[in-house]
Amino acid sequence: MLTSEQRTKLDETSDTLFYEYPRFVTHVDQAFIAQLTSLYSELLKPEMRVLDLMSSWVSHLPEDMAFTEVQGHGLNGAELAKNPRLDSFFVQNLNQNPILPVSDRYFDAVLNTVSVQYLQNPERVFAEILRVLKPGGVAIISFSNRMFYQKAIQAWRDSTDLHRVSLVKSYFQATPGFSEPQVMSRQGKASGIWQMLQGAESNSDPFYGVIAYRN
Repeated sequence: MLTSEQRTKLDETSDTLFYEYPRFVTHVDQAFIAQLTSLYSELLKPEMRVLDLMSSWVSHLPEDMAFTEVQGHGLNGAELAKNPRLDSFFVQNLNQNPILPVSDRYFDAVLNTVSVQYLQNPERVFAEILRVLKPGGVAIISFSNRMFYQKAIQAWRDSTDLHRVSLVKSYFQATPGFSEPQVMSRQGKASGIWQMLQGAESNSDPFYGVIAYRN
């Protein structure tokens, strides 16, 4: 799916070292966060089991929705420990070991927020997402145009926003067992056809969500 060159990063040192120190910052603006929380409110249901993959100190889940379990994953334990929505978490470098320490068909939803651009072997991670999802479970991949440029893979760095959407769709499409992925616009309309929409403010972070279900 990706060439060896497309998987490379400008900074090839271990991601574990890069994320060794916590960053208690927000990586996207409030317009993006509001859109993401709205999307979660529409697609998630109370009492679900949720995996927040490549998470940090916030999860952007609806405050008024209670889940049976929210498990987090990331590269910095201090950030994950500060996340109030996580019932438990584990630290793991998916570029070194993509196998999730989770039982088959355990979660109702798997979330990934502004982090998919750092996966060097996305096909292996998406296969794991499929494995841990229950039949009918949903995977929600959200991202903007912000990134740690030196840690994003070349295929992401060298692409337009439109191509990045297509790239994430291809990750799902290359994993047999997922439904045809849908793209969510800032205005909240789900469609299989991409729409380039910037939202209410011209200088706000663009919001892109790609959604698929386990068949």
